[in-house]
Amino acid sequence: MSGSAWAILVALSLIWSYNWIVMKQALAYAGPFTFSALRYAGGTAVLFCVLWARGARLTPPPFWPTLGIGLTQTAGFQALVQWALEYGGAGKTALLAYTMPFWAIALAWPLLHTRPDRRQWRAIGLAAAGLFLVVAPWQAIGSMASVLLALAGGFSWGAGTVLAKRLFLRHPDASLLGVSAWQMLYGTVALVLLACLIPQPPVSWAPPLIGALAYNVLLASGLGWSLWLLLVQRLPAHIASLTSLATPLLGVFLAWLILQERPGRWEFAGMALIVAALLELRRR
Repeated sequence: MSGSAWAILVALSLIWSYNWIVMKQALAYAGPFTFSALRYAGGTAVLFCVLWARGARLTPPPFWPTLGIGLTQTAGFQALVQWALEYGGAGKTALLAYTMPFWAIALAWPLLHTRPDRRQWRAIGLAAAGLFLVVAPWQAIGSMASVLLALAGGFSWGAGTVLAKRLFLRHPDASLLGVSAWQMLYGTVALVLLACLIPQPPVSWAPPLIGALAYNVLLASGLGWSLWLLLVQRLPAHIASLTSLATPLLGVFLAWLILQERPGRWEFAGMALIVAALLELRRR
């Protein structure tokens, strides 16, 4: 990985890891689907304003591939993990949602014909063992609904990652920012429909909710997904997916510090293996 790719990864990990805390706290003021629709409506507006300010063309990218990314990467992932946070802790949910790399690798092999090499297989094995220790299925890990929702969210994000990589391979002239904005628009429409169709508690427009929305609109949604697609554009899908494992590690520590969700010894052992997997990827 190049130095610029690692710089993007560090910035993205800091933004997204803290956002797991923000999303958990926001549930005290809004329902999961309402909050998801609000944050992505704002993030979409920001991205289109950036496109307009740069004088970029607002012509939509290829519709069906972009719709697929929006429904999986934006709507599916966000709705499922925000729902999972209702029943589970922020750190555990983040770690389960970040099974995404393994779903992406499984889908990228037949769809993109990108088979990992020996070094990458070692990283995959270390990361898989680490996640297994973190989940620790022989122990009580909280609500089964939260576990299943978080895993489904990881699968949805993995599918979106592979679809995004395939779009950039087939349409190398596609605008990164344009794809980010349009896929987010399509996903936001789906989230708004969910929020309207599924009964939600009334929104309490308290300062913490406004702050959570500002953080999500400006950083986690608008800037965050643009940085993620930039990583997907520059790196093979399976490598981009594995590097994202830095985010839940930071998320666990932040949940420990802020929400008092203390990791157990198995989680610490698992996180050590995930760090080893990231170092294996970093080694040239």
